[in-house]
Amino acid sequence: MPVPNFLPYRLRTLSREAALIACAAGGGGLFALLDIPAAWLSGSMLLVSIIGVIRPLPDLRKPWFDSTMVMSGALIGSSATPEALAATARYPGSLFILVVALAAIMLATGAYLRFVARWSWIDSLLAAAPGALSAVISVAQDKGANIGRIAAIQLFRILVLVAVLPSIMKLSSGGGGAVGAPPPLPVISLPDMVLVLGCALATGLIFDRLRVTAPYILGATLASAVLHGAGIVHGTLPPEIATAVMVMLGAAMGGRVSNLKRNEIAALFPLAIGGFVVSMLVAFAFAWPAAWLAGVPYASAMAAFAPGGLEAMAMLAFAMGLDPLYVGAHHLARFMLLGLSMPFIVGWIKPEKPPPEN
Repeated sequence: MPVPNFLPYRLRTLSREAALIACAAGGGGLFALLDIPAAWLSGSMLLVSIIGVIRPLPDLRKPWFDSTMVMSGALIGSSATPEALAATARYPGSLFILVVALAAIMLATGAYLRFVARWSWIDSLLAAAPGALSAVISVAQDKGANIGRIAAIQLFRILVLVAVLPSIMKLSSGGGGAVGAPPPLPVISLPDMVLVLGCALATGLIFDRLRVTAPYILGATLASAVLHGAGIVHGTLPPEIATAVMVMLGAAMGGRVSNLKRNEIAALFPLAIGGFVVSMLVAFAFAWPAAWLAGVPYASAMAAFAPGGLEAMAMLAFAMGLDPLYVGAHHLARFMLLGLSMPFIVGWIKPEKPPPEN
């Protein structure tokens, strides 16, 4: 992304960042035209990653990153409506299995990356996290983790899940319980949006002063969840803002791929395949008893336990005609649990140099 050298330094930096964000938006827009689930996130990450392999890309500066984390946290917390929280209470046994499955997925996939790839535990666990990408990249930034290879593993899992999960579910059980599309979430009013974002930023600043890991996304998620769960505010952020947040996340994660060496990128593909297989085997193993306990088709449990993004898995569930209440409740629980706990899960691990490769 060449920028004329006669421009002032700040203007050159801003121009490079604008070009990076524009590329991310182009990739997301292309995936959206192709009607791919989680289009704005996966498309932006993929295109920026491809460009990053060809030529170095700039990192987004801290103000961009912190503001994206605040907006991401506000979006995550807006899912915790009283109705959604009530829905999660209908499947206590299955949700308990989900919590155990989350720990098993992270430990199994993290151990695979730790002992096969010889990564540090921080990189391994963050790459193994089944979703909550906003929290993952925020923690990775704070802990000095290798965001490039973490993003590559996460991007591979999202794209493969979107591509192959419907076929896997059809082969396994053939669906169950056709339903219509869910009612659209209302857009939050301007006064409520100002309240949510103000509380989100204030809580993030407090957490930052307290030196909490990933303070802005954790504080924003907590503030937004409390306001929505208590019924003080209603509705989610406008879709334009949600799209912008996905594009910024894609730009931030995809841009870090340019920091990887070419031979390291080539070595990530077999690792990504192996990590994906491990995480899916563990998830589907736990989905079977959960389906039996909740009395739902196994295909619904597969969609509920699949280690993918909330948006992508929800859209796939609706397209497959699965039980939206069951699938949505489990992904909401996973989304909120990972978003709130990720800074604490990894926060106690001290940064380390990866073991020497054989």
